[in-house]
Amino acid sequence: MTQPRLKAGIWVRGQIAICQARLITAMVAHKGNEDAGAVLLKLNRFDRGCYVYSRVTTLDGDLGWMQVAGGPEGGRETEAACDDYCARQISFDRDIWVLEVEDHKGGYELDAPIVDF
Repeated sequence: MTQPRLKAGIWVRGQIAICQARLITAMVAHKGNEDAGAVLLKLNRFDRGCYVYSRVTTLDGDLGWMQVAGGPEGGRETEAACDDYCARQISFDRDIWVLEVEDHKGGYELDAPIVDF
């Protein structure tokens, strides 16, 4: 059975509020469909890497995150690769949300587990 889901816009604004409370920089890099847009999360940990996660639903109906770009290398090249991935996804789907979190200290936590398919 699928769990009830928050609308994408509400979820994104909630994450920004959580980040603000923790003094973590977060911003909407691309605004998608308020109700049902897909969500990409670009998590920049600077020297510890830059990652893009896609919000997914597991086979059990639970929320999860799948890493779709980036890695632990860090540096401008990795961030550029993440930006390129997000731009490609936006060109395919204008309704997608991109939330960018800049987390120097590693304080941001995903709200669901990272899954592999």
